[in-house]
Amino acid sequence: MSLSRRRFLTISAAAALLPATLQARPARHWVGQALGARAAIHIDHPDAGAITARCLAEIERLENILSLYRPESALSRLNRDGALDAPPFELIECLSLAGSVHRASGGLFDPSVQPLWSLWAEAATQGRRPAKAERRAVLARIGWQGVNLDSGRITLAPGMALTLNGIGQGYVADRIAALLEAEGLSNILIDTGELRALGARPDGADWPVQLADGGSTALRGRALATSAPLGTCFDAGGQDGHIIDPHSGMPARPVWRAVSVSAPGAALADALSTAGCLTPDRLALDGLLSAFPAARLEAAHMAG
Repeated sequence: MSLSRRRFLTISAAAALLPATLQARPARHWVGQALGARAAIHIDHPDAGAITARCLAEIERLENILSLYRPESALSRLNRDGALDAPPFELIECLSLAGSVHRASGGLFDPSVQPLWSLWAEAATQGRRPAKAERRAVLARIGWQGVNLDSGRITLAPGMALTLNGIGQGYVADRIAALLEAEGLSNILIDTGELRALGARPDGADWPVQLADGGSTALRGRALATSAPLGTCFDAGGQDGHIIDPHSGMPARPVWRAVSVSAPGAALADALSTAGCLTPDRLALDGLLSAFPAARLEAAHMAG
């Protein structure tokens, strides 16, 4: 059976995993951004152009809901106004999952850290770290208990703001997967910064994935996310990572070099890998994952 007749679609650099004879087939390729992260679409299919257009339209739609960087997105309006009437279903769904991981992590995963993130980012532009008094003042505005989530209205306590940086990229991968699966497509690998595999490769094998620690794993009908405390840093010296502890207001202590988690969905894997970077030891990390029996720790190596 030819590749196109198998309705093969791969999103991101997965085409590099295919044999050279298949890579040589004509295909449509797009590279761009999804929620601030690099994303790519590579399609070999008779309707490649139309499928790509639908994927891009869905990414655009989700950006207008979940992005922190678009001033009129649903999330930006919620942060600016402190309330949002008739919130989009996708924002409710994403925040509801975030709340589940928040509870399971004992509050380590907390989208309300956005004011802390902004404080660290602003201080970094001035070549310094936030003073203790600055952190203390902002910590008073942090806490998931200040989020009132309802299908008809979302409200935030005064001074609060939310970020979906630890879950949004995975959520986009899940929504693209749902769109393509509804069209009957299979043999798909999606990469929006997190990986989501629908089925296996066209040859029937699992999708091989290299992990941050140099190891590897294989995906079939699952998602994978990797987070690293020092993967992105505020400072040029690489000491203050972008994952913020909502309890202390400090960047996550680099206990882990990286944490890789697989799960049925990319949003859950994304959130759990982020929360995992804030756990102090393997016992706590295992305890976090035990709340989600379908999730699996793929790799976690302590720094040092």
